[in-house]
Amino acid sequence: MYRTVNDFLTDWTHSAEGTLRVFESLSDDKLDQAIVQGHSTLGWLGWHLTTTPVFFMSLVGIKLESSVDPKVVPTKANEIVDAYKKVAEDVKQAVETNMTDEKLLETVDSFGGPTPRGALLRMFIDHQTHHRGQMTVLLRQAGLPVPGVMGPTKEESL
Repeated sequence: MYRTVNDFLTDWTHSAEGTLRVFESLSDDKLDQAIVQGHSTLGWLGWHLTTTPVFFMSLVGIKLESSVDPKVVPTKANEIVDAYKKVAEDVKQAVETNMTDEKLLETVDSFGGPTPRGALLRMFIDHQTHHRGQMTVLLRQAGLPVPGVMGPTKEESL
């Protein structure tokens, strides 16, 4: 759980940079890569991470504007990258402008019960880390470069 805005912003910046590195490994022809047919694809996962900040920010009482449709996954990797860059910066600015250390400790009704805003922001970053990890597996399966995000990858340590 985050107790200071600065702690969240530090983690968010680091997490968003790692996610962007994963997104920058995407290629248009591999956006449909899934572990098996019928499961989440690279494109869907990337778009999911790009569009869910609006949901998570709403949980903590911050309204983010979005002009993208979460149900329409782009067919171009650069569209995912560009949209993610924008939303990552929007999150940073919105939290800097609208959140205080005191507000992080306040509880809001979420998922059926009172939850501190700071805990919801932790869940937000954990959600991103989870799906980013799924994407790294799919990148490798697709034969695309796997960037080191939480440490070097096999390719980087050679």
